[in-house]
This record gives sequence, C-alpha cells and structure tokens, in this order.
Amino acid sequence: MDEYCMNSRVRVMLSRILEIVLLLALVLGQAQAAGTVLTVDMKGTITPASDDIVLAALERAEAEDARALMLLLDTPGGGLAETTEILRLIDESDIPVIGYVHPEGAAAWSAGTIILIGSDIAAMAPHTIIGSAQPVQFSPTGSTVPVNDSKTTNAIVAMIEEKARKHGRNTTAAREFVLSNLNLNADEAMKYRVVEHIAPTPEELLAQINGTSIKDATLITKDAKLEAFEPPLNLQFLKMLSDPTIAGLLMLIGLYSLIFGISSPGMGAEVFGLIALAMGLIGLGFNVNIGAIFLILLGLGLILAELHSHTFGILAVAGLVCVIAGSILFVPTSFPEWYVPGSYQRSMALALILPSLILGLFMAFAIYKVAQARFAPMVIDVFEGEEAVAIDRLDPKGYVLFQGEYWLAEAEGTVEKGEKVIIVARGGGQLKVRAGPK
Repeated sequence: MDEYCMNSRVRVMLSRILEIVLLLALVLGQAQAAGTVLTVDMKGTITPASDDIVLAALERAEAEDARALMLLLDTPGGGLAETTEILRLIDESDIPVIGYVHPEGAAAWSAGTIILIGSDIAAMAPHTIIGSAQPVQFSPTGSTVPVNDSKTTNAIVAMIEEKARKHGRNTTAAREFVLSNLNLNADEAMKYRVVEHIAPTPEELLAQINGTSIKDATLITKDAKLEAFEPPLNLQFLKMLSDPTIAGLLMLIGLYSLIFGISSPGMGAEVFGLIALAMGLIGLGFNVNIGAIFLILLGLGLILAELHSHTFGILAVAGLVCVIAGSILFVPTSFPEWYVPGSYQRSMALALILPSLILGLFMAFAIYKVAQARFAPMVIDVFEGEEAVAIDRLDPKGYVLFQGEYWLAEAEGTVEKGEKVIIVARGGGQLKVRAGPK
C-alpha cells in the first residue's frame, strides 16, 4: 500500500515537471516567434562606410535569427557606388529589409530614395519627403547644373525602375525622381504606390507589416523587439572619417601642417600632417583627382617659396589660388562618385574652401607686417645721438646698456664704468660711442 502511494506521488511529480517544461517551451516559442528587428541608423551622407555598416548589420541579423532589418533613412544622398552595393546586399540577403524614412520631418533624397525603393518594404513617417534624385554637378561659375549625359542618366533610370518593378511600386514615379527631380511627401508617396506604409513610429510600423510575405517567409513582427545596431568601433571610426566635410578638412589640415613642418622643422608638424592626410584619403574612399593633387602640390611649393623670397605676397597669393582650386576638385560632388543635391554640394565646398580663405587672411597679415618691417627706417638712424650707460670700463671696448639691452661698444678713448656715453654709429653688431656729459 505504501509502495503504491509512493508510486502515485512520483507520477504526480513527473506530471507537474512535464507541465512546467511544456509551459516553458510555449513561452520560449512565443518569444522566438516574436523575435527581434534590428534597426540601422542611416542619418547623414551615404559614405564608403555605409555599405560596410549595412553588411555588418545583415550578418548580425542572420546570426541572431532576427525577423528583419530596418534602415532608418534621413539622408541628403551620397555615394552612388555605395548605394548600388547596399542594394546588392539587400537583394542577396535572406533577411527582409525595411526602408523607413524616419523621424517626422526627415528626408531621403537622391541615393536615399533609391535605397528606399530597393528595400523589401518601403515606409515613411508622416511629414517626410523623398525624391530629388537627379544627378547634378558644379558649373565653372560655382552653380549646380543637372547631368544631361544620357548614358549615366539612363543607367540610373533603368536601375530605379527595375527596383520599383521588382517590388510592385510605381515605375513612372521612380523614373521622374531622376528625370525631373520629383518630390513626394508621405501621403503622396502612399497614394502613388511608391511606399506601402505610413507609420509615425517604428513600433507602429512593425504592427502594420505583421503577416506580410517577404522573401518566401511571413513576417511575425507585431510583438517583435526593436534592437538598435551599434557598428563595431572600426566602422564607427570609418563612418566619422567618411563624412565628406571631415575627410576634406583632414586633407587641408594635413597639407597646412606639412607647410608648417617644412618651414619650421623639428616640431613634429610634418608627422601630424602625414597622419591627417592618410586619414583624409581613407575617409574620401575614391580615386583622388590627379589634377587636384598637382594644383595643391604646386600651391604648397609657391607658399613655401614665398617664405624664402621677397615678392611681398605674389607667390603666396598664387599658391593659395592653387590650393583653393585643388580643394574644389577634392569636394566629393562629381557624378557618379557622389550623388547629392546641389545645396548640399555647395555647403561641402564652402566647408573645404573656407579654411584656405582664413589661411589667406592670416598670410596677408603676416606679409603686411613683414613689408612694414622691411620698409621701416634703418635702426642705425635711430641709434645715432642716443645715450647709453657703460656697464664695463671701456678701454676701448666693453659693454653698454641701451634701451634695456646689452651692446658691445667701442669708445673713442677711455670711459669708466657707470658713465654715460653717446652713440656715434653702429656697425658689425657693435656700437661706436664717445664719452657723454659728466
């Protein structure tokens, strides 16, 4: 009887353990079903670091079995090569990619529009804008003009139309983004079937896309957890360097540090200049224009020549013109390497040219002071007839004190220590004096 009761208790205990295990499995299964959605902040210019960040995020999403990857777009555009690489990563990945223009007031222009249309799901927050995807370039007068080369324009049109067609979006609007700089707000983009969703927050967007079939799978995102992707330290550093303004400024800082280092060796400025140049080139991430290099090197040579010449600024002005011209060529605005609106191009150009103008003002002031010193009256004219005090016995040579400075002097006769003398002339780094009034 006791044995029977003991067996019953064991069965009850095992039954309860099984129930707990099943309950835990159910809870874990629900958590796994909810999963996570990884978000990538793509605020700012699309740079050579952007495609590396997207690749790292996709690898992380695959490793963690994330439900989807959400690209938070707020960009004026950027590198076309990086944009096409991002589109390739989206197409080749098994992870669904959500393009989302966010937050309210954000804009995804140029390259940002292309990435949005190439995403598996396209969404916008209220009061956001997309469009202005027509490539532009600088004119000789400094204004911006559209690129009318049919070869490059048709290539962009074909790419954006194909991405729109693949995802069932409006190909006509996609084409007009490039050909006529079409801009659409969220409501218009939804109306013309450019995007599928309008959501004020990422959480609301996840609720809207729940159950959507993407890449042979059904998204389960209603209760998914949003997790921000933090790029590795090396990619964060590359992202900072890849900012076109920072990269350009590093180039200029490096060049001017080399000027200072060569003209004043021994202070380490030339080493700092080389490091800044290296970081700037890494950040720029594209082939450096040979003409820009030639102009900048020529400008440096002229500025250095000015430091050792008597041309009163002529060489320095010519050097600054060369450096500024080379800096303009360094501005990452040429199509198709960079794909941004004209206003953003002008701001980048100003950021790179402004340091050269500031340096020019400082150099002009320095040249003015040098010229002022060169045309000043000879110091000897000021010395003659002035009084000094003998601090040694002059017989005939010794030292005198003149205007707080010690001068070697030669007297006409003997002068005792402490007596006043009159300066007759100066020559060979010493004064000629005669005894003064007693």
